Amino acid sequence: MHQQLADDLANIESLLEVVKLQGLDYLGQLSQRPTIAATVEQTHNLSDEGIGTLRALELFNSQFEPVIISSSGPRYLGFVTGGSTPAAIAGDWLASIYDQNTQATNGQGDNSAIIEKATINLLLELFGLPKTFLGGFVTGATMSNFTCLATARQWAGKCQGRNISQSGISQNLHVLSANAHSSILKSMSMLGIGSANILKVGTEEGNRESIDLMDLENKVKLLKEQPFILVSSAGTVNTVDFDNFKAIAALKSKYSFWWHIDAAFGAFATCSPYYRHLLDGWENADSITIDCHKWLNVPYENAVFFIKTYHQDLQVETFQNSNAPYLGSLTDQFSYLNFLPENSRRLKALPVWFSLMAYGKKGFRAIVENSVDMARRLGEFIFLSEQFALLAPVRLNNVCFTLKNDKNQELVSVFLEQLNGTGKVFMTPTFYNGKKGIRASFVNWRTSVHDLEIITTTMISIARSINN
Repeated sequence: MHQQLADDLANIESLLEVVKLQGLDYLGQLSQRPTIAATVEQTHNLSDEGIGTLRALELFNSQFEPVIISSSGPRYLGFVTGGSTPAAIAGDWLASIYDQNTQATNGQGDNSAIIEKATINLLLELFGLPKTFLGGFVTGATMSNFTCLATARQWAGKCQGRNISQSGISQNLHVLSANAHSSILKSMSMLGIGSANILKVGTEEGNRESIDLMDLENKVKLLKEQPFILVSSAGTVNTVDFDNFKAIAALKSKYSFWWHIDAAFGAFATCSPYYRHLLDGWENADSITIDCHKWLNVPYENAVFFIKTYHQDLQVETFQNSNAPYLGSLTDQFSYLNFLPENSRRLKALPVWFSLMAYGKKGFRAIVENSVDMARRLGEFIFLSEQFALLAPVRLNNVCFTLKNDKNQELVSVFLEQLNGTGKVFMTPTFYNGKKGIRASFVNWRTSVHDLEIITTTMISIARSINN
């Protein structure tokens, strides 16, 4: 054995203890750590013999650790980013230690897919969804949307007597949506559907981002019974608006289409009885995308897809990996090799399983309701302030706002740059209803009223400084 490997193996206990203590120090100082940092460049070359884990850690700490930001902290409000709970960290550490390749559920390789299927069932229970959905873990909402749309593409081909997974796309396939996330367009591009083949549907009146159902039906009629995919939203990016799923379910009884719901973080509204109604009827969808590294607060990269079990044949046709004899027969056993894009995957289900078992339904209800409370408090502050104005009502956990008075539009970017530059809070830019805006997204389990006081005090200070 190579000497450095042998030395590290002999000292594995002390090495992991050092890493554990460093991790605890990071978590203990998370609220004080800046939300933004300077960039660095790699300055060391690859050595012949290696330097060992402890020396590598020392090198990392001198060069890269100082620029690790608190994106998992309570005042990082950009990109709908959660933070790892203690249970999620425990599960993720064990996933790395066990180092399983989650594929089959019996007889071939490891059996960690059993944990994945058990975790999917727990998630269905958390969301109140029927067991008529089959699910699997992928890296994020992009790959979840990709998986669902790939199966939807296969469905559309079958409606026209074609096997698209074998023969490819030979004609346009339309996707209808009012506010498709950028990952939907990216998935369409990767799938050969073409990002330009999205048919834009109007939105409801009254500062809404939800689908105008009358316009939707009119556009469906224009397609003259061609198969199409409808992408609806359970929580839009800017204002967390929800489409009317009951009405879409009724429309599905009149027309034949694949119904996909992008519920990357909005799905978690079901955890609270106050907001569960927003998802009434979503169980009728063909497929659903959900991000776990958002409101479930597990480490990146972690998301799930749900696709109705009666579409299993379409999934296998789309993702089957039957060209290698060593992988076994498609019919011998259930294998995720044949149900999603990746062949090799780490045990992403484990941090989710730990989180669900550790905190239960009431734990995630508390996380969701605290996030919404923080968002509403920020919304109330903005509504009453002299410097800021809401661009839309605070519907759930996002706050979309701008500087008050249209003459300040050119200062929005300046304000945001200076706000983020303090390192006390991080928000992201947006554009809504013809105006430059700022979006603050609350999903982190740690965020408190104290954090909100720091955020609002900093906002007022920056706004006053740029107006003087």
